[in-house]
Amino acid sequence: MITSFNPATDEVLSRFEPHRDSQIEERLAAAARAQKAWAALDVQARRPYLLKVAQLLRANKERYARTITLEMGKPLAEAVGEVEKCALNFEYYAEQGASFLADQPMPSAASDSRLVYDPLGLVLAVMPWNYPFWQVMRAAAPILVSGNAIVLKHASNVPQCALAMEALFREADVPEGLFTVLLVGGGEVDRLIADDRIAAVTFTGSTPVGRS
Repeated sequence: MITSFNPATDEVLSRFEPHRDSQIEERLAAAARAQKAWAALDVQARRPYLLKVAQLLRANKERYARTITLEMGKPLAEAVGEVEKCALNFEYYAEQGASFLADQPMPSAASDSRLVYDPLGLVLAVMPWNYPFWQVMRAAAPILVSGNAIVLKHASNVPQCALAMEALFREADVPEGLFTVLLVGGGEVDRLIADDRIAAVTFTGSTPVGRS
């Protein structure tokens, strides 16, 4: 069982059944399908989705901040600032993504040599609890603008934050599967990394966990 509780009072806020193997497979398959279609879009076609996410973050910053505060305990004003920073991040990558991903001419003896940035596929994000929105969103923006999909394994004590972000992307009409939450324990991470559909991993956490 994955339990969300208020660290200030130890009150249990909610409990979630971890995703079963069949649910994990279903979500990974959907993410892989969505990513292929997303990768086929021009970077400029991805831009409006990122701007919509930023817009919704700003419009609902108090609601998201309350979720952060209830679940991990930081002061509400700091939580609001965290959400605002997430919105800025999405706006930044929406505006700069095309320049970041533009082909770069390379010197060579050939008539035309260039460095080209292609999408990788699914990126597994293993994220900590201390900045439950920012740590995820700082990764999600560049992952998405570059044509990839994000599969989030969040810290087990912030499941409501994870699900709130998944709902946010749905509300922004980001194609289903491009931001996928897996409610699983840390013991599932090795198996996820070994899955052929996972092309890359981004991790923020302790040194012992990273080494393991």
